[in-house]
Amino acid sequence: MNETEPTVTADDTDWVAAKVVFDSLKSKKPRPPKPQYAVTIAVSSRTLFNMDAERKIYEEEGVEKYVAYQENHEIEPLKQGVAFPLVKALMRVNSRLRKLYPDSEELFDIVLMTNNHAQVGVRLINSINYYDLTIERFCMTGGQSPIGYLKAYMTNLYLSKDGEKVTEAIEEGIAAATMFTSGNVENQLSDTQLKVAFDGDAVLFSDESEVIVKTHGLDTFFEHEKQFENKPLAQGPLKCFLEALGKLQRKFYAKNERMTCPIRTYLVTARSAASSGARVLKTLRSWGLEIDEALFLAGAPKGPLLEKIRPHIFFDDQMFHIEGAKELGTIAAHVPYGIGQKYHKGRPIEQPAKDTK
Repeated sequence: MNETEPTVTADDTDWVAAKVVFDSLKSKKPRPPKPQYAVTIAVSSRTLFNMDAERKIYEEEGVEKYVAYQENHEIEPLKQGVAFPLVKALMRVNSRLRKLYPDSEELFDIVLMTNNHAQVGVRLINSINYYDLTIERFCMTGGQSPIGYLKAYMTNLYLSKDGEKVTEAIEEGIAAATMFTSGNVENQLSDTQLKVAFDGDAVLFSDESEVIVKTHGLDTFFEHEKQFENKPLAQGPLKCFLEALGKLQRKFYAKNERMTCPIRTYLVTARSAASSGARVLKTLRSWGLEIDEALFLAGAPKGPLLEKIRPHIFFDDQMFHIEGAKELGTIAAHVPYGIGQKYHKGRPIEQPAKDTK
């Protein structure tokens, strides 16, 4: 039986033509991958670079003074920000992938997604070139929210310091998190392996089980998880990102490089293994996904384990765990999703009274 010929679209034709032109230029810079095959990570300028001083000018003196300052200092590279080590790690994975698959489009693609004005772009470009970062796609929205462009860029993960924008992205069905700078403790990160750590409930999975914990207590939760052990949990906001990481991991496995794969994933959950761990692992299995290491802490603090792992990024839905991770030097990212946003350290957060007038 003859295989059906793939449909060639106008977009495919344009992309092939663009590739021919790019290759003819013989640039040392690697060509960005085709978006439909890439794992696209959109980062804001304030996560990639430390722009605290510039932000202060914006807040205290206004946008015109801010833009003028950036233009006057555009030859000065910005300082490295909280997402900088992650971006470098993504680039190292790409380097390994290109050696194994020279013509593959399945790579990480980093997009700078910012509401900065275009006039600030020169300093951002100069900083990217100073650090030799491979970031060719920019989206600069001149003060408007960039969230509406995330789907157009086929974004797999959006990282920002603006919690409101992150929430907006999650509501649009895009994996997103608010990044926080770690504490004073310096944790040296791996320069050979990208390490990504995930909480389970309300991050990889929905918050359905967490709702039961909060509303009915642990005993009811344990009974519920045992009863529904073979029913997969619904997906959470970052399931699709774990899926994207798994796609790239399998490319290394196919070349017999499982033991030297430069991507490693971790599940770091407050769940108890014996009481409620089976459903989590069976859910991942039902999705066809693997996790390299699963750590069930049974309510113990996550910070000490994360200090040992030293991930480039750790995702959690509860600020209590984010704060504990930060204190021990872990780069943490908050996923504002689910019932956990209404609680802190297990206690309900008082909601402002509604105006009934």
